[in-house]
Amino acid sequence: MNWDYFTKDLDWNTLLSIIIGAAIIYTALIIYTRIFGLKSFSKMTGFDFINTIAIGNIFAMSIGTGSPKLLMGALIVGLLYGMNYLISLVLFKSDTAQNLIDNSPILLMKNGKIIEEALKKTKVTKDELRGKLREANVLQLSQVKAVILETTGDVSVLHSTKELEIDSFLMDDVKL
Repeated sequence: MNWDYFTKDLDWNTLLSIIIGAAIIYTALIIYTRIFGLKSFSKMTGFDFINTIAIGNIFAMSIGTGSPKLLMGALIVGLLYGMNYLISLVLFKSDTAQNLIDNSPILLMKNGKIIEEALKKTKVTKDELRGKLREANVLQLSQVKAVILETTGDVSVLHSTKELEIDSFLMDDVKL
């Protein structure tokens, strides 16, 4: 086996730089999370999800490639946290902004019936829907009260063997 493939450009200075860089960026992430709160990683909105991906990308690039430079990477991560916090604040305070900026959840199934138009609109296949129903331990379609494609891309399956109505609060923002 040729070990040069794994160790060609690796020297003690590079290894030490990676270790120190990872510690600095990781510490910055902890500090930013303490300042801006855990919601930054919550994936409650599409913006939270995008922010998490962007932060991970900057984190990895700063440590692995040195571009952006370590302190610049820490600053960019801080700016991403700050922008996500500001967007969350605007969405929290303004229903108008929330309607303009954020997506609405979409109803894919209601009372055991698949809503074909919603599947077409969202590009969710029946195979994907079946998989989500199985993940939720649905045994019969008649148990399904609602299947909702959330704003984050997650799928919520509300089901029960009892004859219960879904509380309107849970369906308030869901589009048909």
